[in-house]
Amino acid sequence: MQLRNYTTGGFERGQPAWFEALWLAARWLFFLNPLPWPSDLRVALLRAFGAKIGERVVVRANVNITFPWRFQAGDDVWLGEEVLILSLAPVVIESSVCISQRAFLCTGSHNFRAENFDLVTKPITVRARSWVAAQAFIAPGVEIGAGSMVAAGSVVTENVPPKSLVQGNPAVVVKRFD
Repeated sequence: MQLRNYTTGGFERGQPAWFEALWLAARWLFFLNPLPWPSDLRVALLRAFGAKIGERVVVRANVNITFPWRFQAGDDVWLGEEVLILSLAPVVIESSVCISQRAFLCTGSHNFRAENFDLVTKPITVRARSWVAAQAFIAPGVEIGAGSMVAAGSVVTENVPPKSLVQGNPAVVVKRFD
């Protein structure tokens, strides 16, 4: 691996530089600080920057969404304090989902075996009625099945079946819900 040769390859940022600069300013002012800005204001800003967001969505302080134009949330979604969503690829969160404090949804990684440490991006989907608990890590390309729970601190590198509880590093199914 030769990091000096790294490029992002064909990665498209999705918006012109001026638009992304406006988002960075809005993100810094209204998202990446502990000020008690109303959630409705944060939701309105995300929509203004291209996010598709349903009704009754709660976005707490210090939520960091890198590219809102690649973010989608259904109705009744909660994003807890310090959630990080690296949206280099689409992130879809269906309705009635809670993403708890400091969870990290990461759509990007690198090909370690490639000479240029190539950027690899894959989408993440969290299906309806699921809970990603505090400080969980969701890897690129993962789908969390409907009605599932990812336990706190878990590292999820593979799809989670519907109605399952996963925990650990790497996360494994420890229970099925009826």
